[in-house]
Amino acid sequence: MKKISAIIADDEPLARERVGSLLQDEADVEMVAECADGAQTLKEVQKRQPDLLFLDVQMPRLNGFEVLEALSPGPIPVVIFTTAYDEHAIRAFEFSALDYLLKPFTEARFKIALQRARALLEKIEKGSTDARLKVGQPEGAGGGRIFVRSSERILFLKPGEIDRVEAAGNYVVLHAGKEQHILRETISAMEARLASAGFMRISRSVVVNLGCIREIQPVGSGRYSLLLKNGTRLDMTCSLGELQARLGEI
Repeated sequence: MKKISAIIADDEPLARERVGSLLQDEADVEMVAECADGAQTLKEVQKRQPDLLFLDVQMPRLNGFEVLEALSPGPIPVVIFTTAYDEHAIRAFEFSALDYLLKPFTEARFKIALQRARALLEKIEKGSTDARLKVGQPEGAGGGRIFVRSSERILFLKPGEIDRVEAAGNYVVLHAGKEQHILRETISAMEARLASAGFMRISRSVVVNLGCIREIQPVGSGRYSLLLKNGTRLDMTCSLGELQARLGEI
């Protein structure tokens, strides 16, 4: 396998030095650039097309996510996020990040992430997969897994596990069987994300999994409600024709 070209992007000199020192012992990795802000990172990635990018989240001029968005719709390197903030983990994996290193990380943890990158890049070289995913590209039908972080764990929900999504101010509540998960996201964004997985927005505040519908029931004056398989009843403000058309598509 050829040498792995890598870029380190972090606005903290000590953080760049830390990653650089850990890479010095890796004979198969060549550091081709160090970047101190997002704009410089974007320029160097576009210029050098590295295999691997160690990317901080909070940087001046462009943050880590904005760098990846700016690279869209072209290919991106294999990305390992390095940050002091765990609250960005869910979004990082939604950007197809390979790993998420929380500062201060240990040498052992760094080596695990690097080995994962090696394995993935080897598969790419052999043509068995393509890690250079387009930014925001779904991992499969329905936008891939949905990452929900609680105080104790990070859950990976498949769209099919979700019965419905309800708006709650600046958040949404994902109803998955008997469990409820709160995610900082808009109902409109969830509607767009889940549309290809067989979900439909039936009212201002509810997106429903069409596969979970048991019955459509009239409630008078041309209005209808939905009865889900789990017994939940939902009022709908979309037209019956719209719902029937979507049901016919799945």
